[in-house]
Amino acid sequence: MDVGGRSGEMTVFAVVAEQGSLSAAARTLGLTPSAVSRIVARIEARLGVRLLVRTTRALSLTVEGDAYLRAARRILTDLAEVEGAIADQASPRGRLRVTASLAHGRLFVLPLLGDFTARYPGIVVDLNLSDRIVDVLRGQADVAIRFGQLADSPLTARKLGETGRVVVASPDYLARHGVPRVPDDLLNHNCLSFSFRRAEPGWPFRQDGRDRALAVTGTIEANNGESLTQLARAGVGIARVGRFAVEDDLATGRLVPLLEAYNPQDHEPLHALFVGGATMPARVRAFVDFLVERMNGRGVA
Repeated sequence: MDVGGRSGEMTVFAVVAEQGSLSAAARTLGLTPSAVSRIVARIEARLGVRLLVRTTRALSLTVEGDAYLRAARRILTDLAEVEGAIADQASPRGRLRVTASLAHGRLFVLPLLGDFTARYPGIVVDLNLSDRIVDVLRGQADVAIRFGQLADSPLTARKLGETGRVVVASPDYLARHGVPRVPDDLLNHNCLSFSFRRAEPGWPFRQDGRDRALAVTGTIEANNGESLTQLARAGVGIARVGRFAVEDDLATGRLVPLLEAYNPQDHEPLHALFVGGATMPARVRAFVDFLVERMNGRGVA
């Protein structure tokens, strides 16, 4: 053990006080009893007071020794915390709980995790993909990647990008049920929606220069956009989903965009939400900075 310097001397003294003898402290520290005795004597000489009372059976602390021990323990604890914090900033570690929507998480977050864990091997990423809202403030996740406008909250938000939404259906569905030409035509179609409450009361459209929300209905609701996309692809009904999730389907013709003339071009911002502040763990800061770096304001990798 390195006992050089004041902190090393404090450590030796604290172990002596805990063990109650020089020999026991020497065994714990891997030193000789004479070395331990010299260190204690050096402290006493520097302070000009006796810290230990030695008897044939045991050691006991003087009043000054008790005060020195309490101060030494406090200083050693503070030093360990400072060094730990600095080490953590240099090499973040620990479990990082991340939540993201199913489709965006699968398409754009998952492909980044290999590079992230290679850069920060001390971090274990615990990923939860779900379109349901996870409460970061109540400790259910460390970082939430979310689309949509943000409600007032003590959480810190970093913008990662944005995406638009699009109403889609399969060519097979449209062949069987017809193509909606105006938003109100959707009232006669099977519209597939989310099963949980969203900020928007219906599907938004811009018609005759005014924005409106159309309350659509359908036979199936799902808790994630990926399921709605799959149902639309299978010809079950019409869905309104993030454009990022159906770009390949639109390019190949598996899905057809509908009512684009009435699309309000409502772009949903994408944010990373987390509890910020001076006590924010380095692993959270590292992950959010990594997302900002790799998504580059586009919301996609």
